[in-house]
Amino acid sequence: MPTLAVTNFNIVAATLGGFVTLFSLVSYLLKEHYYLSEPLISLFAGVIFSPHALNWIKPLEYARGSEQGLDTITLTFSRLVLDVQLVIAGIQLPSKYLRRQWKPLAMLLGPGMTAMWISSSLLVWAMVPSISFLHSLAVGACITPTDPVLSNSIVKGKFADKNIPKGLQRIIIAESGTNDGLGYPFLFFALYLIKYVTLGGEGQPGGAGKAMGYWFGEAWGYIVILGAIYGAVVGWGAKELLHWAEEKKYVDRESFLLFIAGTCSMIGSDDVLACFIAGNVFNWDDWFRQESQDDSLQPTIDMLLNLSIFMWYGAVAPWYAFAHNEIIPIYRLIFLAILVLLLRRIPFVFAAQKTLPQIEDKRQALTAGFFGPIGVSAIFYLFTTVDFCNAITVDGVVHPDAERLAEATRIVVWFLCICSVIVHGLSVPFGKLGYHLPRTLSGKPIVPETDPDDPVPPHPVLFHNRFIRAVRRLFGKGTPKSQREHYRPEDITAPTEPFRIGGSIIPSEPTHQFGEPSSSMSLPHTHTAAAETRLSNKSDD
Repeated sequence: MPTLAVTNFNIVAATLGGFVTLFSLVSYLLKEHYYLSEPLISLFAGVIFSPHALNWIKPLEYARGSEQGLDTITLTFSRLVLDVQLVIAGIQLPSKYLRRQWKPLAMLLGPGMTAMWISSSLLVWAMVPSISFLHSLAVGACITPTDPVLSNSIVKGKFADKNIPKGLQRIIIAESGTNDGLGYPFLFFALYLIKYVTLGGEGQPGGAGKAMGYWFGEAWGYIVILGAIYGAVVGWGAKELLHWAEEKKYVDRESFLLFIAGTCSMIGSDDVLACFIAGNVFNWDDWFRQESQDDSLQPTIDMLLNLSIFMWYGAVAPWYAFAHNEIIPIYRLIFLAILVLLLRRIPFVFAAQKTLPQIEDKRQALTAGFFGPIGVSAIFYLFTTVDFCNAITVDGVVHPDAERLAEATRIVVWFLCICSVIVHGLSVPFGKLGYHLPRTLSGKPIVPETDPDDPVPPHPVLFHNRFIRAVRRLFGKGTPKSQREHYRPEDITAPTEPFRIGGSIIPSEPTHQFGEPSSSMSLPHTHTAAAETRLSNKSDD
């Protein structure tokens, strides 16, 4: 007799599949009309499905009741999403972009990351009670890199295409892709000093000399430099192999992401930086980007991973611990989040505006400074820190100082990540609302935003002008509302041969946006003169 198999796997598959299906049905409406981001929506969905609400997703059960196992799952999942996103980010950049724009990138990655690290660390040191400066440096390093997933709200979509210049979009992509892998030196500078200096040699002898030796040799040499070289070699080799396979008609698409992530992590190098470098080198001649512009595979993978990872974050985030912990009170935590979002990045971008040619004015400087979100990369470095702290033991027991650092990092970084998802996810819709609301209340006409890539932009004089009033008189005031709504100004393209009556431009043959003449809107040739006379007599009403 058949029975229902209500297992954890089936519940997760049904929950995730149902959410993705429902989101896909309204994704264009949510993202392109209301400007809501995928991370924000999936984060709230994760909270709803988590043990805090419906209890459909049970992360601790999947880890067999082990907190350390749950941390490992979250770390691995975050690394996978970062690897995929950074390969895609590397491919999105134009040919030889890193070489042509190395000066502004060097400014953002050198002084820029250092300023974000120091400012974040000072804020953590000031707001978290009884935390040492070295511990605050470790916490600040976790939130220093900008997140490529949350940055998509201003580098992808209709809002980005209309409001953010292409040059600014690309420098944000390049910065977020590169600095995610360069977070290792900042983090391990503090961690090595904590392990070999501040613990007083309790089970970890060596002092500052050993700490700096590991920092230069392991953090910089083995992890960062080797990862970059490895990614460049694999990306170049994959590009040549794909060209060869394409010439031989052996393959139509190629994926080398898992090979990079798996082999680079296997040797212990920086797979995050390697994936971005490999993606950019793979597209060095711009051939793959142009060939895959209409490919639906990358956006599909992008959406599935974004929805999954932030739903998982919503389920595993320590919501209860934010208000009940021995590290920092909730009011200090909220104030810390506000200060970090305002002071972590914006001051430096304003100061360095003249050295960044992609930033043309103060408004763009504010945009670039504000959209340096804290997301997946911060969670990745959070659990890298927790894993490092768990390895600092004395007689088989985790050192109390390392345990306190892990707990402080967990509370602060999780809370700042969630605040960043909410604030950056709602900033675009609230910004649009703040732009349109005063004009709506004052009754002033709103000229529609034009797309520079649109061959036939909407005609500006079709809004609140005499032509609209003339058309209404022509069809009569008694026209049903449903029919009047059919003749929206945006459904009419610009005329091919306009003629002027009074102060208005009248299309000689209005057409719908698909190029087909409208039988109900077009004026018959036999009545054109009469229509001109009627409109001209009333044009100055």
